[in-house]
Amino acid sequence: QVQLVESGGGAVLAGGSLRLSCAASGYMFRPACMGWFRRAPGKEREGVAVIGGDDSTFYIGSVKGRFSVSRDSAKNTVYLDMNNLQPEDTAVYSCAFASSVLNVRNIPPVGLFEAWGQGTQVTVSS
Repeated sequence: QVQLVESGGGAVLAGGSLRLSCAASGYMFRPACMGWFRRAPGKEREGVAVIGGDDSTFYIGSVKGRFSVSRDSAKNTVYLDMNNLQPEDTAVYSCAFASSVLNVRNIPPVGLFEAWGQGTQVTVSS
């Protein structure tokens, strides 16, 4: 059973940066799609960025150019580097695992993600 643990959240001022980490255990890390999702207060959960089993990546428009997703297979960890953070980025960020997804050209359906982390809070103030 795959277990995911996020870390790296915190509070920053607008324009600041954070690096989120998602450590995976219980599964051979590659190939597997790893996604980052966020849920802001009063809003639906949205996919933010994904890295496919083939290391393809996809970002939603609002974070493209500011966020970067990567993985370190030796550490079984995926990262989300977030730069130029804005108050609208405030949310609980969670990582998720989808073993069946190789190439990504968009955010895969939520139903394909088999395991989720507990989430880490990111708060951006102006």
